Amino acid sequence: MLSGLTVRGRCLLAAGVAAAVCSLVLDERDLLRIAAFVVVLPLLALLLASRARHGVRVRREVLPGRVPVGGNVAVRLHVTGSGGVPVGGLLLEDGVPHALGGRPRFRLDHVRRSGAVLEYPASPGLRGIHQIGPLRTRIGDPFGLTEFEHELAGRSRLVAVPKVVPLGGLPAGSGLGTGEDGSTRLRAGHGDDDTMVREYRHGDDIRRVHWKSTAKRDELMVRVEERPWHGGVTVLLDRRSAAHRGTGAAASLEWAVSAAASICAHLHANGQQVRLVTEDAATLSGGPGPFDGGQDDSAMLDALAAVRPSAQRDLVCPQDPGSGQELIAVLGATTTAGVQELTRLRPERARSLALLLDVRTWAGDPSDGSFAPQRTAERLRASGWTVVVVDGPRSSLAGAWGRLCQAAPVGTAGSGAMS
Repeated sequence: MLSGLTVRGRCLLAAGVAAAVCSLVLDERDLLRIAAFVVVLPLLALLLASRARHGVRVRREVLPGRVPVGGNVAVRLHVTGSGGVPVGGLLLEDGVPHALGGRPRFRLDHVRRSGAVLEYPASPGLRGIHQIGPLRTRIGDPFGLTEFEHELAGRSRLVAVPKVVPLGGLPAGSGLGTGEDGSTRLRAGHGDDDTMVREYRHGDDIRRVHWKSTAKRDELMVRVEERPWHGGVTVLLDRRSAAHRGTGAAASLEWAVSAAASICAHLHANGQQVRLVTEDAATLSGGPGPFDGGQDDSAMLDALAAVRPSAQRDLVCPQDPGSGQELIAVLGATTTAGVQELTRLRPERARSLALLLDVRTWAGDPSDGSFAPQRTAERLRASGWTVVVVDGPRSSLAGAWGRLCQAAPVGTAGSGAMS
């Protein structure tokens, strides 16, 4: 109960108790009366303030609820009340995370029954799922002896998704493109298990009649030779904390997350089914099946917004990270053992591409010998990968993607090797 006393109230209460003790020692009744008044005053203010009814209700609205890093958000507080605002008004303070800016404060001297709208801007500087709130108010007495905190509104969710950079082009010679090679590569993917049927046409081979469908539809149905298929692309995000450098929005992990989001969105726009996975083979988006739902930008961005660094020290791939399909990896610092893990289970004819981050530049020490990106790139290229080394945080993602697209394949068309 006494926790509601301010410093002034505590000092006044202590002074009253001290005066009462002195009055007993000195046998001064008048001093005792004064001491009793001094003690009762903060206690009475404490009782009244604790039972004060502020008569205010607040509903928070966040527009929009999803925004890219650096985007603008409007937070509106819809305030309604019965007019029973305590003397001195209400001081409202919303709990805004540091990543969204400072904590806004509003003073209300009166609230109309028709309500009022208070608004303040916010801009997420960091990717993630942020909680705005709770909205609190402090109620005290006119003498400043007491102060109580009341919660008027709970928390609201704001999703700050990674920034998506517009990209152009598709990697040369891979199954992502069009033409003879592209169509061949796409058909090399896993098709759907369902049998496709159509109505019988004059001249169709009777051996292709699908009797089960014929019985259901009461008309001749034949099997279609071509299975329904769609090309599959796996995008791998290396989120190991040991593989990245830097902190906050300037960290190499944030560059990698933005790169993965941009690549997925670009492939989606080109009609590709994309599965987004992490270095430990966990699927972030693309559905429970190999590529089910792999064209949903919203699901992909929400998944990347929640990505956190992994404590895994090195790359460990218990299975082919690309599931036999095209693989585009966004890698941090990768050791020789990590290269072996990436390449040992990849099919010989499957295309593999990588953006390899020179994380030393994010740490501000380009001379650090603990990681040699060019050497890692050479090992990956020797295994048939296309690799582009990203020099630093100021490197253009669109430029790096463009260099990856222009990389010319070497060897036979079916080998998948690129320089």
